[in-house]
Amino acid sequence: MSVHVIRVPDLGEGIAEVELVAWHVQPGEAIAEDQGLADVMTDKASVEIPSPVAGKVLQLGGEVGQMLAVGSELIRIEIEDGAAVSTSAPAPAASAAPAAAPPAAPPAATTPPSAAAASPTTGRKTDIAPRAAAPNAARTIASPAVRARAWELGVDLQQVPATGTAGRITRADLEAHASRSGARPLQPARAAAPTADETETIKIVGLRRRIAQKMQESKRRIPHFTYVEELDVTEIESLRGHLNAKWGDARAHLTLLPFLVRAVVLAARDFPMVNARFDDEAGVLTRHRAVHVGIATQTPAGLVVPVLRDAQAHDLWSSAAEIARLAESARSGKAVRDELSGSTITITSLGRLGGIASTPVINHPEVAIVGVNRVALRPAVRDGAIVARQLMNLSSSFDHRVVDGADAAAFVRRLREHFEHPATLFVG
Repeated sequence: MSVHVIRVPDLGEGIAEVELVAWHVQPGEAIAEDQGLADVMTDKASVEIPSPVAGKVLQLGGEVGQMLAVGSELIRIEIEDGAAVSTSAPAPAASAAPAAAPPAAPPAATTPPSAAAASPTTGRKTDIAPRAAAPNAARTIASPAVRARAWELGVDLQQVPATGTAGRITRADLEAHASRSGARPLQPARAAAPTADETETIKIVGLRRRIAQKMQESKRRIPHFTYVEELDVTEIESLRGHLNAKWGDARAHLTLLPFLVRAVVLAARDFPMVNARFDDEAGVLTRHRAVHVGIATQTPAGLVVPVLRDAQAHDLWSSAAEIARLAESARSGKAVRDELSGSTITITSLGRLGGIASTPVINHPEVAIVGVNRVALRPAVRDGAIVARQLMNLSSSFDHRVVDGADAAAFVRRLREHFEHPATLFVG
């Protein structure tokens, strides 16, 4: 027997270190060639590292949440003498998907839910050379989260066709099988009432950790100035309803976001200081002619910001279609790195949960973010009479180092003008 050392591979793009976000194996476990060993994360991208050899795990090279340098030892595997091995772990797929809800692979159907906590997984994996596995394989490969779900559904994982790397059963595989077989969640056992001093400790790793670091960095480095303006959206809502009714399913469904994107594009022409990125270390502000709009999107794994590139080149419907595509891609964990970087100004919206006002955090190194609050039917004074109108607030934050308060207010008021007089969106 001999020992084969697998090191953290070079994932390209100048990456010097990665975060270890999940282990799929443990010391003493027998593994197959191409079986997933661990998930590592680099700047919102989670990548699964497969094994180039078959053998037995001897030692793990780190703990979940630890940063590992490229080239450092990831894992030691005992292999039979004379076995053919490659010199390093197979290179992950070229475009790593952003972390999203665990697509989890399932454990044996008899594994209780508590087993899911033994080996936490965070982030969606990028499959490397996916291969289907026979449903009745002697040993199923699945993550703790998927095994827990299989236990809830009463599904035998050996009956589930696998499409993941090295025969790994994904969450989608399990749900598809459960849907076909009519499986239903088991009635959960009634949990004992928690005592007053019970606590739960959750390690912040992966995408959640990246979000925390980015938010902290943004608030630490940027002096935020938030400006709130009320908009009468009655006319634009009427137009939106008319366009959706006229075109039906023939074109993309229009929400308020495409109209706001169009308004931002037009307003940025006169207020270029808001469509910019500020390198505060070099003391350089870069203003952009093109408007690349970040669309803050909530996913099962946390907040990500896919980018609608060259928004000025889109009409309402192509903008709506691209926003919907990017949101779905982000939520399913399929967005590639280029779709998650390069924005010059960001829009954030909580939809129906938008409240009256908010104080959005700027997406560093941008200098402005436009926040959409809830539309509500409220009384308003028009021509001396009190009438019911559909009103909405925009809560926008600016980097006060490079955007003056007067410019910020004028920019938001220009957005208000476009919304309250929708014809101006199409004559600019």
